[in-house]
Amino acid sequence: MDDLLIRGATLYDGSGADPLRADLAVRGGRIRAIGASVPVAARQVVDAGGLALMPGIIDSHTHFDAQLTWDPYVRPSPALGVTTAVIGNCGFTIAPCRPQDRELTMRNLTQVEGMSFEVLERGISWEFETFAEYLAQLRRRGCAVNVGAYVGHSSLRTWVMGADATRRAATDAEITQMAELVRAAMDAGAVGLASSTSPAHNGAGGAPMPSRLATDAEHLALIEAMGSSGRGVYMVTKGAQMPVALLEEMAARSGRPVMVAALLHNGTNPGAVFADLDAITAANQRGRRLIGQVSCCALTMEYTLASPYPVEGLASWKRALGKQGAALEAVLADPQFRQGVRDELAAPSVFRLFNGEWDKVHVVEVTHERHRELEQSSIAHLARRQGKDPLDVMLDLALDEDLTTIFTAQLLNSDEQAVARLLNHPHSLVSLSDAGAHLTFFNDAGFGLHLMGHWVRERAVMSLPDAVRRLTHQSAEIFGLSGRGLLREGYAADLLLFDPATVGRGVSRRVFDLPGGAPRLHTDALGVRGVWVNGEQVSDADGLRTEGRLAGEVITEFVH
Repeated sequence: MDDLLIRGATLYDGSGADPLRADLAVRGGRIRAIGASVPVAARQVVDAGGLALMPGIIDSHTHFDAQLTWDPYVRPSPALGVTTAVIGNCGFTIAPCRPQDRELTMRNLTQVEGMSFEVLERGISWEFETFAEYLAQLRRRGCAVNVGAYVGHSSLRTWVMGADATRRAATDAEITQMAELVRAAMDAGAVGLASSTSPAHNGAGGAPMPSRLATDAEHLALIEAMGSSGRGVYMVTKGAQMPVALLEEMAARSGRPVMVAALLHNGTNPGAVFADLDAITAANQRGRRLIGQVSCCALTMEYTLASPYPVEGLASWKRALGKQGAALEAVLADPQFRQGVRDELAAPSVFRLFNGEWDKVHVVEVTHERHRELEQSSIAHLARRQGKDPLDVMLDLALDEDLTTIFTAQLLNSDEQAVARLLNHPHSLVSLSDAGAHLTFFNDAGFGLHLMGHWVRERAVMSLPDAVRRLTHQSAEIFGLSGRGLLREGYAADLLLFDPATVGRGVSRRVFDLPGGAPRLHTDALGVRGVWVNGEQVSDADGLRTEGRLAGEVITEFVH
């Protein structure tokens, strides 16, 4: 007897081919049969009635490394159609990690990924030190989705260099030690190596994340160590000092694909992202595989001035980084500090998160009743009304409310015509959900549903078969996820059943289910009728199901 039979579904198989009306049977976590009339003998029978059935979404850019140790359901991703998550992006991992470096690792994540230190301190279960031990812990504890893990560059530097990882370049001997750790991680089953050189990525006290201090020689040595295994993907969130030409050299010397993040459209420098994609195209034409991670979502963040991630990448903001309370308020009130921020925003930049577009910054929630009328107004509007500089308006309001005012900023990817070009580029990968990080700032874990709802149904910028391919088989092929990403007999039964007429993501709302009752932003799925991971149902029309077994696999074998 089969475990599951889905009858009368419209199959989008992940290849980009036209859909097919068929039944699909599952046994032992695998797709047993696909056909026009599969015999009805299954423990669970679902009458799809023509609803769309596709492979589960593969989310290639998540930060669930810490959350997985306390929440095996990696909320909210399974309910949003995700059946496989790649963790460790940007190199912001928690393994390897020595006991004496745990606090530093958590404080780095607090700053760079907008995570609460109290949540991390309460939640992380440190049953590991090495990368292999971390994977073993994930296997023991189980997970609702499949997981592939990068080994992280910043964690490698911290393991080898301790506190010096954020202060200086590595010696040749230290680079050799890191390369050995990379080889060991690849032997243990890492999906690849992840790093960052982005100036927006700062750690504890405003110090640069460790990987930002790596020389080109260090990056090359580590990617060559990864490539010596004959497999693996190198993923990097690049800063302006890391040109695509260097990434092409890395692909050439390692023989492995290079995943380039984060390619987002900047309205104040609209040609930059397309110049990068042109360089990526040229590299591919020369036989060097580079893939650009792009987003189908406008990058919008909620923040307070106590933790203003959108502006923390500005060089002029460094005086404020790592400060709290009265010390932070004194910096924000300083006229010289403010003028430095204004001067930097007025200067051109290849890439930065915030570019002084004050019409895209709004007051979301105030603390004092006397400011209630300001809610939902843009800072640009308030500045015109008050006859003040926009930066002064934002900072003065925040200071008057002890930095508790909640703002929202639409930072990048707001030009939909430009974003449509990114999504359809032959060398782009729809990604960048950042699920598991920035939990109080934004929630793009439903990126796949948004792609199919907004960009396919509402904007018609691509077909549904192609959108499904980009969310499934494309990633499976890049990472070497054998037997996943397609609806094929013998493949893993990672499945998403949905209604194309209503699929999408709901509005964001705040929930309080992190360790200690801390808040995070949550988004409900729209149009999703069922999600299965290796044949086990993890979600239905009402959302996440937690009564079944944890059927997700820690994926450590890849085919290239």
